[in-house]
Amino acid sequence: MSERTSEATAILDALNNGDSSAANRLLPLVYDDLRAMARHWMRRERNDHTLQPTALVHEAYLRLIDQTNADWKSRAHFMAVAAQTIRHVLVDHARNVNAEKRGGGRHRTSLHDDMKADSGRNDVDLLALEEALGKLQTLHPRQAKVVELRFFGGLSIEETAHVLGVVRSTVSDDWAIARAWLSRELSGE
Repeated sequence: MSERTSEATAILDALNNGDSSAANRLLPLVYDDLRAMARHWMRRERNDHTLQPTALVHEAYLRLIDQTNADWKSRAHFMAVAAQTIRHVLVDHARNVNAEKRGGGRHRTSLHDDMKADSGRNDVDLLALEEALGKLQTLHPRQAKVVELRFFGGLSIEETAHVLGVVRSTVSDDWAIARAWLSRELSGE
């Protein structure tokens, strides 16, 4: 375990124990990783997207720190919850934008194997993906978590395996199955 990881885990323990100043000490240790998650996601968004990566990071961090009953177990646990929180911020933002447009123009984005931003090809509606992930969560919670960590969090197969406490091949299998299931679900077949 790296020194930064140990330090972050110790600060999360302090946060769990009610030390409100711990949040200020935690941010410098996780900010770069949160920014990487936000940049990873925002590369998929349209150029005129109104939410910027910095705003996404700040909103997600505020939501994370504002959790009154969070029991942070480690830095990896915090980053996994951060991926989920980023997902919720993006979905909330998409819902607000669509509400302003009276339901028009749902934004679509791509769910693909290598998780690299593709060249403007938009295949998956973010709000439809959120709905499908809810269904997948009830059927196969770990597969839904894999999608969340990889797609919204930008984590690699190895990082996802570490966060979930499973082997790499389990994540690879879950990822392949979940993508196929989501593709079928989102295509309406």
